[in-house]
Amino acid sequence: MKKSSLVIGVAAAAFAMVAIVSGASAQDTKISGRMYADFSNIDNTVDGVEAAPSGTGFDIKRLYIGIDHSFNDMFSANVTTDFQYKSEISSTEIYLKKAYLQAKFNDAFVVRVGATDMPWVPYAEDIYGYRYVENTVADRVKVATSADWGLHASGKFGGNFSYAVAAVNGAGYKNPTRSKGMDFEGRLSAKFDQWNFGIGGYTGKLGQEVAGVATPNTATRVDALAAYVGERGRIGVEYFAANDYSAALVKDPLKEDKADGYSVFGSYRLTPVYTVFGRAEEVKPSKTLSPSKKDQYYNAGVSFAAFKGVSFAAVIKHDEVTSIGHKTTNNEIGIWTEVRY
Repeated sequence: MKKSSLVIGVAAAAFAMVAIVSGASAQDTKISGRMYADFSNIDNTVDGVEAAPSGTGFDIKRLYIGIDHSFNDMFSANVTTDFQYKSEISSTEIYLKKAYLQAKFNDAFVVRVGATDMPWVPYAEDIYGYRYVENTVADRVKVATSADWGLHASGKFGGNFSYAVAAVNGAGYKNPTRSKGMDFEGRLSAKFDQWNFGIGGYTGKLGQEVAGVATPNTATRVDALAAYVGERGRIGVEYFAANDYSAALVKDPLKEDKADGYSVFGSYRLTPVYTVFGRAEEVKPSKTLSPSKKDQYYNAGVSFAAFKGVSFAAVIKHDEVTSIGHKTTNNEIGIWTEVRY
């Protein structure tokens, strides 16, 4: 385990100890966990030739351990660690997914300082309902991130409306590096009975605006979502359009690019424990520099709610990325699971 991982572990333990020593009751401090794992077979080909990561195996995609502490009715804090295997270094890394102090003035105005959920991706994940099977579309193609370091505010008002805004460093929760400016993301959403509608946007330099580095381009993204979420079924669509959304494009004075994509998803609960679900999406990841490139993805499966906090899903996935003269195909079939406590 790397030194940074040890530091994070010690910090989380110290956080818990401080909460206990401060005189808090057991009800004031809560520990939670969440794991995404799968056992599957992958058939990956590049221009018809088998390529990594083809094969059969077990993966733990995410493992979160969270500590929540309430100081009083207004102030609380959270530390959440994120365990992830990195094939590039053949080792497991531990990150701080969340580390924030929260002040809840009322339901309409909640402020968090530190690393916490961004306005868009967690909202879309909650509507989709199957994050443990796959990231939502903008996150899957790396034009959005789920958490970042900065100042965050959110709230609900009028019984039907909610919002979230954030001024963040821009490089994601794994990289808290300071830059000369901050990026901004926001979301406005509405819920009328079972109907959900959301719009959002992002603008900034993705953490690349540092001394001595030119950043002539600005990364931007527009998001939209509409979905029906009922007692037994849900159906929805998510759309994004992005400009220059990569660290390389932000710094390149000679290149600009655009991307957009949409995702259609749905599920239906057949019995109290069995649910069928599916999703299909199409993304144009490089409309300017590689206009022929297209990413088509789908999944379909049956989930089984084994007991409270534990779900399994038998899933098939297909992802095909094509451009002129090239095709990369990834087919996967297996069992996915989510464990929460």
